[in-house]
Amino acid sequence: MARVCQITGKRPQVGNKVSHANNKTKRKFLPNLQKKRFYIPEEDAWVTLKVSANAIRTINKNGLTATIKKAAEKGTLSF
Repeated sequence: MARVCQITGKRPQVGNKVSHANNKTKRKFLPNLQKKRFYIPEEDAWVTLKVSANAIRTINKNGLTATIKKAAEKGTLSF
């Protein structure tokens, strides 16, 4: 599975590693992804999502069903 958050759609970004001598080499900035199980009380089921730490905070704030619905509208949700 790719390194993509299923809620926010965060992906690895590309940038430069800059040394003290100002030499630049390519590097990747990886998102802080966690594999986490969430409980959906409406469906009485557990769902496992690969989400970023930022997405976990969003789910805690807005609730799982509202966040999943918004991600599905945005097009980032993939099961």
